[in-house]
Amino acid sequence: MSLITPDFGLLFWMALVFIIVLFILWIWGFPVIVKMELDRKDYIDASLKKAHEANERLANIQKEGESILQEAREKQAQILREAAETRDAIVGKAQDKARSEGVRLLDEAKAAIEQEKKAAIADIRQQVAALSVEIAEKVLREKLKDDKSQMDLIDRMLDEVSAK
Repeated sequence: MSLITPDFGLLFWMALVFIIVLFILWIWGFPVIVKMELDRKDYIDASLKKAHEANERLANIQKEGESILQEAREKQAQILREAAETRDAIVGKAQDKARSEGVRLLDEAKAAIEQEKKAAIADIRQQVAALSVEIAEKVLREKLKDDKSQMDLIDRMLDEVSAK
């Protein structure tokens, strides 16, 4: 007998043991391995789906923020146009009145125009400030929905106050 070439009996028993081990693995081993692999695949698929949904939500939030800012800009422009129109109307009326009443009422008309102009500008500033506060509140509500972001903002503010 040679060490390199096994005889037929050894080959027969090796083949029989191999077939028995393969059968045992086929019945009990491979289904467990396949199930674990499928579970892992399902977990990865679910994670990818959640990540995709999170990206979509983030994109939607960014779009909403941009639309809110655009709306605020449009309202600001509209308020400024209305203020300019109001100012122009007031100035025009005052000039017509000043021309019709003559030189005697010229000083009174200038004072009235200046006073109304200041009131209109103060009103515009008040409206713009209120609108800015509302926009900031909406943006902060969106950004501070969860406790973690609220705590981060509080910590940052406390650091700024303690640094001063």
